[in-house]
Amino acid sequence: MIVLTPLRKFTFPVNAECINPDIFQGKDTSEIANLTLFEGNKQKKLSDLFKIEEDNAATPNITINGDVSEVRKIGAGMKNGEIVINGNVGMHLGEKMAGGKITVNGDVCQWAGASMKKGLIEIHGNAGDYLGSPYRGSTEGMKGGKIVVDGDVGNDSGAYLHGGLIKIKGNNVGQFLGYHMSVGTIHVEKNARSRVGANMTGGKIIVSGVVEEVMPTFTVDSVKPKVKVDDTESAVGPFYVFLGDLAEKGTGKLFVSKANNPQLKMTYEKFL
Repeated sequence: MIVLTPLRKFTFPVNAECINPDIFQGKDTSEIANLTLFEGNKQKKLSDLFKIEEDNAATPNITINGDVSEVRKIGAGMKNGEIVINGNVGMHLGEKMAGGKITVNGDVCQWAGASMKKGLIEIHGNAGDYLGSPYRGSTEGMKGGKIVVDGDVGNDSGAYLHGGLIKIKGNNVGQFLGYHMSVGTIHVEKNARSRVGANMTGGKIIVSGVVEEVMPTFTVDSVKPKVKVDDTESAVGPFYVFLGDLAEKGTGKLFVSKANNPQLKMTYEKFL
């Protein structure tokens, strides 16, 4: 295992695609120290920014201790191995990830898991906007894998989702969750704000807490006692089942807790 510790607080963004188990594999500490990255517009060696130590433990492959909230693209494109980050981390964590595992014991900035294909990202803190979502102007959303967030999540998460699972355990989720998603599952254990499932064409979103609104382009279909999240877990309801987004001729399903949303009873139950 390689242990990285920041030598100082970073004041400029650091693009660090080199912090990746696939790239570290087969290299000794001197070779890892000479890997290049950019701090702002200055090319540096990894050893210019991090203390690099070797530990006899077999896993994880890389441990980062300290605040790396200005460090971007850690684990980008990784296919194997494991990274543990004990602190906050910057944007684009695990983008286009194709395997392996990333664990963050802190908060994560925007675009974590962008366009990921396989693997697992566990965030034991909050996540910023665009979790599992593509960059602006792109429709290349998350295709597979799993993201689990213990805390809150920002806006536009799960946009253009084409597969995989996003599970959010915190109290609040921002607007436009699952925007234009077509395949996959998003499970919100607590509360979600407005525009949930806007423009979705398929897949399913489960809200076990309070939903700020159900968009008028969704139609109520039924009530279900529970909903399958994945092969190992189901969410206990009952849930209102909404179909949509009808503005996109969508066939997506939005499951909303009946018990936690009594405001929906007068509007929708007469149609059941």
